[in-house]
Amino acid sequence: MEIKRQPFQGVLNIIRFNRHFYIIALLVLLVVFLFHHFLPTWLQSLVSIGALIALLMIMGSLTISYFIYDWSGLYNLNWLPDLNHKKVININAGFDETSSIILQKFKTVDLTVCDFYNPQQHTEISIRRARKAYPPQQGTITVTTGALPFSNNQFDVVSVIFSAHEIRNLHERIRFFKELKRIVKPSGSIYVTEHLRDRANLVAYSIGFFHFYSRNSWKQVFKSASLELVSELKSTPFISIFQLKKHGDTL
Repeated sequence: MEIKRQPFQGVLNIIRFNRHFYIIALLVLLVVFLFHHFLPTWLQSLVSIGALIALLMIMGSLTISYFIYDWSGLYNLNWLPDLNHKKVININAGFDETSSIILQKFKTVDLTVCDFYNPQQHTEISIRRARKAYPPQQGTITVTTGALPFSNNQFDVVSVIFSAHEIRNLHERIRFFKELKRIVKPSGSIYVTEHLRDRANLVAYSIGFFHFYSRNSWKQVFKSASLELVSELKSTPFISIFQLKKHGDTL
């Protein structure tokens, strides 16, 4: 089933939520363009080359983001199993683009939506803008990462899409995944969708890739939470989807 999203929705959201960065970048480039001729000749060339490289990096990043979020079909969620007649929990960190898609795609899913966003801890202006543009799904439950208010073995599928990396403290991240292990059924699966701190995302986002974690870092978190990595799917070279299960259990 193809999910209908607005043209350029993903890349436009990036610009919209991070507009302060793009405004500053454009102003700097404009100042360089207007006043670089006042600099010594040898410095003019260096500044011009630097400005051109910066512009190409910004345009390249947005082009790759369009490829990831708008062209690739990522938000068709075809990497998820059939969720009809399943108890599913979808956990976000203040920006939820996927719960409505899950409800649209799987008509009989029993979906619980949770948000661990904490305005005292998560102070990024981009998240505040995103929450204003995309209010939480109706019925969303506010939770804390270390104590999810659900019974043991309650859910068939746990979905954590572009949110687990917002837990910046390693020990808190491990506690969160221990909670995911607790609430998923022995035969259930946990799906974690993330950018990685790898070569592809360095090319795409330059120093921004430091906001992500490496594959080895994620594997260590999964191991520490007694979760077994079943598979890693690459929806594009820039996105990894990890499927996890309780260690020693069978699917």
